Amino acid sequence: MRKMSRASLGDDPETEREAKKPHLAEEEEMIFAAFEHDRAQSQVKLDRVYDVIESVTEESSDPASPPLYEPYIPDELADRAANPGIRAAFRHAKAKYKAEQSRQASLFTMDHHRYKAPSCLFSDPCLLPIREPAKDAVLLAANSVIILSSSLESQPLNMCSGLWIQRDDSRKTAVVLTSAHLIRAKDPSKMDPWLEEWTGKYHREAKVIVHLLDNTTVLGRLLYLQEHYEFALYEVEVDKPVQLPTFIDSACSGQDVFRLGRDENLDLTITHGRVEYMVPDWYERCHYMYFSRDTSHNMFQDDGGLIIDLEGRVVGLVNNHINETFVPSSILHKCFDFWRRFKCIPRLHLGMTFTSIRLLDPICIERMRRKHSIEFGLIVEKVSKGSYAEKLGISKGDVIEGFNGKYISTTIELENMLIDICWDHFDQGNELNEEKHVSVKIFDANKLSRKTKNLTVIVSDHGEDIVKGTYPITGK
Repeated sequence: MRKMSRASLGDDPETEREAKKPHLAEEEEMIFAAFEHDRAQSQVKLDRVYDVIESVTEESSDPASPPLYEPYIPDELADRAANPGIRAAFRHAKAKYKAEQSRQASLFTMDHHRYKAPSCLFSDPCLLPIREPAKDAVLLAANSVIILSSSLESQPLNMCSGLWIQRDDSRKTAVVLTSAHLIRAKDPSKMDPWLEEWTGKYHREAKVIVHLLDNTTVLGRLLYLQEHYEFALYEVEVDKPVQLPTFIDSACSGQDVFRLGRDENLDLTITHGRVEYMVPDWYERCHYMYFSRDTSHNMFQDDGGLIIDLEGRVVGLVNNHINETFVPSSILHKCFDFWRRFKCIPRLHLGMTFTSIRLLDPICIERMRRKHSIEFGLIVEKVSKGSYAEKLGISKGDVIEGFNGKYISTTIELENMLIDICWDHFDQGNELNEEKHVSVKIFDANKLSRKTKNLTVIVSDHGEDIVKGTYPITGK
């Protein structure tokens, strides 16, 4: 390419200056010197402009891809017998056209044509009122979501999504939160039919690989496993920034939310649903919240994924995609604070499970209020065999109206209170696996009377399993 000639801002400034110098006064000499300096600076700037122009010109001279036009045979040349050469040329051109068409379709920008199934979520007319904020929310939270895989003796175990919750720049490490199902031996829905308790065990020694979004992998080290809330914390070494999500502690029943995870290709899995409070099944923890999924949308296996609101804030952690349950952020937030302070996450084992009165039909609520003056509280669903609650005389159907003088309306409120009591327990220098007494206000559904009792509970960081009361029939 021919180089552009560069213009000069003066013919011979040195000669001109020498000719005028003897005739200039001192003030004129200073003015002339300033003029020369400005002219030199202008020449430098002009040279830079020419450099840019030449660079752009060289880049633009690269041959561009020709536009893709589909070949065809004009009508006047369509006679097969009269124009066999044209027909052969057309077949050749058509093959080249399809090959180029296939190449263009494989461009990463054309992915939306190949993967229509996941993206159809945002084409749902029902989502029209929230479509734009939902997209923004998903993209805001997406970089926090990763995927983890586990193996045991070189055999694949499980795969779960996860999210970053902490970053230590000085040590170049980060902490990942994921579901405990990552290292669980069996699916939690498979239980002993005779006992209402989990039968699967955790493989703490399992090898865990964290799959980063740049397609690299790092080894995860188990920091802590919380069996009751069913989540695990892993530490990884990372020499690059990670995006930490924003958590929000409040979640309202009926609220629009999205469940995010990742598949084995690191592509996002997105499911729309709503927060729901439900009476738990007999084998479920009573502190869960529920993700009511739109049945028209796909169900992804995204245990360990996020539940986010329309602002991209984390509402909870998916702990069982089959039962559509998640641990709310209000509990997670307290758990993280507890772990950072005491390096463990205990709770009080009460030996009971509950249903919140707030979840009942309004007819039932009104009847209880009218006949028994019960405004709120937790209905006892199960009492563990041999527990302190059983020894205290608490039975199914009783109503727990308060703990330590505070009224309780939901199981979420109860769990947060139990963690707070544990915090005070540790602040006083106490340890795990110790007994503690809490005051319980009970409405006895059999005797139709109220009483306040001191219940002995266990401070433990293990999962609390409710043992069903059974006795043998021997025929004697």
